[in-house]
Amino acid sequence: MTYGLVLAGGKGSRLYPLSRVNRPKQFLDIINNKTLLHNTLCRISNIIDNENLYIITNKEYKSQVAVESKKFISESNIIVEPSNKETAVCIALAAIKLLKKDKDAIILIFPSDHYIEVSNLFYNILNCAIDISNKKRGLITIGIKPKNPQTGYGYIQTGKLINCGIEFSDLCVYKVERFIEKPSYEIAKDFILNGSYFWNSGIFCFRADVYLRELEKYLPKIYKGMIDIYKSIGEKDEEIVINKIYNQLEGISIDFGIMQKTRKAYVISGDFYWDDIGSFTSLIRTLKKDGKNFIKGNVLSEDSENCLVFGNDNLVITFGVKDLIVVNTGDVILIMNKTKEQEVKYLFELLKNKEQFSDFI
Repeated sequence: MTYGLVLAGGKGSRLYPLSRVNRPKQFLDIINNKTLLHNTLCRISNIIDNENLYIITNKEYKSQVAVESKKFISESNIIVEPSNKETAVCIALAAIKLLKKDKDAIILIFPSDHYIEVSNLFYNILNCAIDISNKKRGLITIGIKPKNPQTGYGYIQTGKLINCGIEFSDLCVYKVERFIEKPSYEIAKDFILNGSYFWNSGIFCFRADVYLRELEKYLPKIYKGMIDIYKSIGEKDEEIVINKIYNQLEGISIDFGIMQKTRKAYVISGDFYWDDIGSFTSLIRTLKKDGKNFIKGNVLSEDSENCLVFGNDNLVITFGVKDLIVVNTGDVILIMNKTKEQEVKYLFELLKNKEQFSDFI
């Protein structure tokens, strides 16, 4: 059986101050007046039955997730992390829970904060990923054909083209040569010119047992902890055991912990519109064009050029400026040069370390 797993525990600090500790970006209604999490669930429910759809999140977001997902799943399908341990660990927790339920479980994994224009191609690629994960016993990801040299995305270098059968003959599937984390602009330009690199979409598909075997090989301490948790699932002390063991584990992402090491990685070429809503410029589609600027809310831009301005109840006026990002959330006003947008996470961490700004995080 195939299960859908949505990762909804992120902090979204790169979109601060729109995204806050108590309301990170997956809960922002910035696309078609629906939250990013809601839109993600809509996409997946077209290919996965709701009873097989799961969400994993942090305990602090469980109530918000329950509200956002109540039209799709029951609260029992929300898996709660006792603490944030990054994607390799939280996916492992979901994998052992699903494996306890179904020894042949295949998991389709989606971040909750991406924008995708769905199409027949998109769903055909997902079906191909499910097929390959079962036949090849591999770890499948989807690579997005890059449109420009982005430095905020990870990249995947393709290896050998493989035969994925007559049913999916119109798709290109490759062995993965290597994963590359967020390159410099010059290196990203070289990747575009090379033609054998994709953006890493963060969408994965694999059998739960295959993932756990790779976990045993490359992250043995996490694997041992998960096996101990597996034994407790369904027992009276399940929650106690999960809390005790989980909090002792070191966090690591699936990219660093597994995908960059495994020899079982495959990538399917995805030529559909995808965007990781991880920066202010990625929100352009949600803003209206006002002359040479993009704006949202109460904004007046005069003699301004190439600015992104997010207004609130108060009026924001830009005059005689260019290349700025201006964000007004009522209690916080952010003004920065567009070239600095990848450093918003640094600003967020800076604020966290200053007690006088704790009310604005």
